[in-house]
Amino acid sequence: MSHYFTDNRNLEVNRKEIPFRFLGVYYTFITDNGVFSKSEVDFGTWVLLKTICKEDLGTRMLDLGCGYGAVGVVCKKVFENLDVLSVDVNPRATELAELNAEKNQVQLKVKVSNCYENVEGKFTSIVTNPPIRAGKAVIYEMFEKAKEYLEDQGCLWVVIRKQQGAPSAKNKITEIFGNCEIVEKEKGYYILKAVKKD
Repeated sequence: MSHYFTDNRNLEVNRKEIPFRFLGVYYTFITDNGVFSKSEVDFGTWVLLKTICKEDLGTRMLDLGCGYGAVGVVCKKVFENLDVLSVDVNPRATELAELNAEKNQVQLKVKVSNCYENVEGKFTSIVTNPPIRAGKAVIYEMFEKAKEYLEDQGCLWVVIRKQQGAPSAKNKITEIFGNCEIVEKEKGYYILKAVKKD
């Protein structure tokens, strides 16, 4: 079984274009078999974008587990001066993220990376719609290491559904950062924010 959070280049290619409208701007994303939410930008990602695009994301953002690049592309379009690095363990996803940046006329840096494996430097924001099916161990490692990769006062932003463990994720992030607030709740999706304070 090939999951979207693995190297699944062996899957048959079946690319298609999907439309996405956000803050009055029309985007087109190329998706494929073996990537998360291939038929439409998922509701959780939309709630995440709606929330973070009202915030100050600073100067350098990491889109962790970027999939086909929707979050990175939209954030770069909204915040022109934001330096965005989009990473995913799935090479098929990163290839699409590069194509989607080009298609939507934004500049992203994109890398294949198992969590932070190929990530360098520090960020003012780390944003993730974590791969729930990869399991708690993987997701909690994403949260734990985020602190190392954030600048002082940098923020971790996470979208997670209540029934997929949002309350326990909030507790875990609080344990790591000493703080975690629920910034938004919509249709069972929670947007969690933690600030690095030491």
